[in-house]
This record gives sequence, structure tokens and C-alpha cells, in this order.
Amino acid sequence: MFTILLADLQDTVRLAKVQKRTFDADARQYQNKEEDGPPGYDSADWQAEQMNNGHYYKLLAAGGIIGGMIVFPSSAGDECHLGRIFIDPLHQNHGYGHEAFRFLFQTYPSAQKWTLDTPSWAARNHYFYKKHGFIQTGEIKDTNSGETIIEYERISIEG
Repeated sequence: MFTILLADLQDTVRLAKVQKRTFDADARQYQNKEEDGPPGYDSADWQAEQMNNGHYYKLLAAGGIIGGMIVFPSSAGDECHLGRIFIDPLHQNHGYGHEAFRFLFQTYPSAQKWTLDTPSWAARNHYFYKKHGFIQTGEIKDTNSGETIIEYERISIEG
């Protein structure tokens, strides 16, 4: 059974471990690095900070946390930024990502615009986001890492 609930402070260590495993697997697959991820990806303190800043959801299946996602809705509620979504590599390709997006679009029905970003090298992410109606709107160069980050948005055609 797959469930999505708001995360709480007792989930921070587990979320950090799952997030680290997820991003490190991508680093090995796409970058030939043992470890690499976005800021805070391996920090329980960062997870707690994000719970205060946005809506942090935990993805539950197989008896535990298998992933998470962080949503930052605008004050008016008409736009949402998906700050991060991740699913443990052991649980990918089981439809959980599709269910997560279905949950987001149903949970934030007034959001007419969704935005997110992902590294240029993350080919699987690009395919996944496009499959869910996102289009590339730009790219930026991360001055700290030197990576190119691809920006996406999805405009609702409903309501």
C-alpha cells in the first residue's frame, strides 16, 4: 500500500538517508561520482528546516519511508514550486512517482502553475517531468557547482 502524509520531525533522519541513497545512485549512474546531491540532501537538520519552510511530504510503502517531496505554495495558492521529489532506487519504476504527482495536483487544485528544476545530466528526471505535462522554460548555471540546472513549469488547463 502506498500512502503520502505530511512528514514530521521524527522523520528527518530517515528522509535524509533515503534522499542520500537516491541522489548518490543518480551520481553514480550519470556523473561517475560516488556521492553527490543538492544542498542538504544528506542532513537531518536540513530536512527539519524544510518542514518549517514548506509542505514536506513523506512517501510510504513497504512498511516505511521510501521517498519524499517538498512543495512551496505561493501565498495566493495559485502557484507551487516543487523543491524536491525523491524515491529510493529500490522503489523506483513501481508507479509511485506518478501517484505522487497525482496527489500533488489533487491536493493543490488552485495551483495554476507548477515549477521545478533538475540538473541537466538527470535524463530520467527530464523524461519523467515531461511525461507529467512540464515543459522546459530555461536553464541556469549554478555558480557553486558549475552545473547547468534546467527549469520546468506546468500550466494547468483546468478551472
